[in-house]
This record gives sequence, C-alpha cells and structure tokens, in this order.
Amino acid sequence: MPENNPAPSPEPGSLAAGSSGQEDQNQRYWFHILAQNTPAARNLHATKLVDKAWQQGDRVCVVCDTMQHAEELDDLLWNFSPDAFIPHSVVPDSATTCTDPVGILLCPPVAEDWDTVIILSATLPADADRFKRLALVAHNDPNVLNQARSHFKQLRALGIEPRVHDLRKRG
Repeated sequence: MPENNPAPSPEPGSLAAGSSGQEDQNQRYWFHILAQNTPAARNLHATKLVDKAWQQGDRVCVVCDTMQHAEELDDLLWNFSPDAFIPHSVVPDSATTCTDPVGILLCPPVAEDWDTVIILSATLPADADRFKRLALVAHNDPNVLNQARSHFKQLRALGIEPRVHDLRKRG
C-alpha cells in the first residue's frame, strides 16, 4: 500500500524510514527496544513519538491496558513540554469518540481513525496490518520483551517484517 507522508520520528529514522512517495509496507511498522528497564522510560519514549507525529499533523493514539497506565500517560502528555500543549484525551472504550488529535486508548484502535498507532498494550490489534503507521515500544524488561517478541511474530504472520530499533546496542 503506498504511503505518501514522511512518518514521524523523535530522532532520524527511528519511527519511519524514507520519504520517497512509495514506502515499502514494512517501513510503516517499527519496534523500539529501549536500553532502560523501566515503565517510565517506555512512557517517555512513547510520548516523544506522540509529540513528533502530532507535530507532523498525524492523528495519534497510544494503546494501553489499564486506566492507571492511561492516567500516567495523560499526566506525562500534560507536562511533556513547557512550551506546548499536546491536545489529547483518554478513550476508555470503543463507544467513546476521540475528537482530539491524540488519544490514549483502553480499547482497540480503528485503523481509519488514526494515522500513527503506538502500542504499549499486551495485545496487538487483530487488524494491525491495516494501520498507516504502527510503533511498538518495549523497555528492557524480560516480560515486556517476551510480549514484544509475540507481537513481532504476529506481525510476521500478517506478512509484515517490522524494522527494529534496538537502543540497547547504542553506547
């Protein structure tokens, strides 16, 4: 499927690759594996991805599993930048419509509603191959890494070879 928009990244090439008008489908899917082993580092990285994608005009959602996690992300987005506000809201269920450009979802995202989807949840959406851009963020914790491996296998089963950005290898 052709992709005409350059995708966002907090640093060159880390969320998307290429800005030629014909990106390969696999270049729309990324795994970010952080060197840090804390949920706070994962949330901060996801927030950086949200900010960059939103700055580039994308509708962005972050999918998480619990209201507590959604509230942590909500607080982080409110306080992320002293110079700017990232308009966002928490979406507790699929019956709730998000009118803001950024949503923190506690339900599966609908591909037509979002340009960039960031997965922090234990479950990969069944229609993950339909999203324009998808980023999965894992921190260096054995349970989270196992979950990321499972997501990776699911994407491969859908015919997608995600690009991996393993930040543990940087020194």
